[in-house]
Amino acid sequence: MSTMHAVRAHARGGPEQLVYEQAPRPEPGPGEVLVAVKAASMTPDELTWPETWTYTADGTGPERTPVIPSHEFSGVVAATGEGVRSPAEGEAVYGLIPFVHDGAAAEYVALPAALVAAKPSTVDHEHAAAIPLAALSAWQALVVHAGLQPGQHVLVQGGAGGVGSYVVQLAAGLGARVSATASAADLDFVRGLGAEQVIDYANQRFEDHVRDVDVVVDLVGGATQTRSFAVLKPGGVLVAIAAPPDQQEAARHGVRAVFFIVEPDPQALRAIAGLVDDGRVRPVVDRVLPLAETRAGYEALEKGKRRGKIVIHVAD
Repeated sequence: MSTMHAVRAHARGGPEQLVYEQAPRPEPGPGEVLVAVKAASMTPDELTWPETWTYTADGTGPERTPVIPSHEFSGVVAATGEGVRSPAEGEAVYGLIPFVHDGAAAEYVALPAALVAAKPSTVDHEHAAAIPLAALSAWQALVVHAGLQPGQHVLVQGGAGGVGSYVVQLAAGLGARVSATASAADLDFVRGLGAEQVIDYANQRFEDHVRDVDVVVDLVGGATQTRSFAVLKPGGVLVAIAAPPDQQEAARHGVRAVFFIVEPDPQALRAIAGLVDDGRVRPVVDRVLPLAETRAGYEALEKGKRRGKIVIHVAD
């Protein structure tokens, strides 16, 4: 049996369960590709989600341990399963792996060919791996759930984080006027992403600076989410990723409120890759760690602020 280096958890828990070790190398089944992973990136809280540890999205069913984390990847197709015509062996691809499936903190991953998209050609694998989940979350928030139109005003609650940095860029790239909240240290950074107005959330009330907003994308939750209803214009929409919004509060303000969980979407990834290659969206990487230090990356996710994604370098 062929083996590979991988990071696995043999029991439920946090980063303390992650072990760098030898593991069986997967083989592509019918309709699948085997990807030689070059880089992967981490998602906050993924080790707390039920679907990370089981075979179903609601967390029911038998345990799926040992599991491999990190579900965003960039790499090269190493082999194809029966019936796969595209992508071909040797093509550079990237994508988002469903969380009920082993992730990409490993030298190889096998997954359905229908889930991968051609990697953006203008960035390296580390930067490409920082794109899928965060940029798809931003795309689905703005395009799918908010139906964003050029000229509309968007408020991004948390504009400097892994997802927020893409929401700011995509909203500006789609022709919206963008306001965002961020820490004092990140104000210039978020302006550089395309926000016209950036509000220091620790020292300013965003309600004093924005009003009649068409779309709020909430990446913070809690009191920030509740206060956001007051700045929406009637008929506006609050799209929440951090926590489900209060539907009664939405009805009281005459607005729509949506909570969603990101889904793999290779068609959207192809569109995002085009925006990256056109220079309208740039991946934001906080740091790059070797595969053997994946555990340290997940520990860092639990400890405070960062700009962009923490990425794992798997292979040259």
